[in-house]
Amino acid sequence: MEEIEIHTAEINMDQLLKWAGIIDNGAHIKPFIENRLITLNGTIITERRKKVRPGDIIAIKDIGSWRIVTGEV
Repeated sequence: MEEIEIHTAEINMDQLLKWAGIIDNGAHIKPFIENRLITLNGTIITERRKKVRPGDIIAIKDIGSWRIVTGEV
């Protein structure tokens, strides 16, 4: 499992995936959500702006999974 380091207390799911280079822009998350391919801590995500915090685990079916960690501020 790879890690994604964030420098804030929380971040929106679409912003995180864009920042991590997993999607090209925030709109690209839509088909993943519509096809119920993204989970956050094992729960299917239904909103693109779902808050993600350090310690959370994101998984995208057939792409990968990532643990969110806190970076130095």
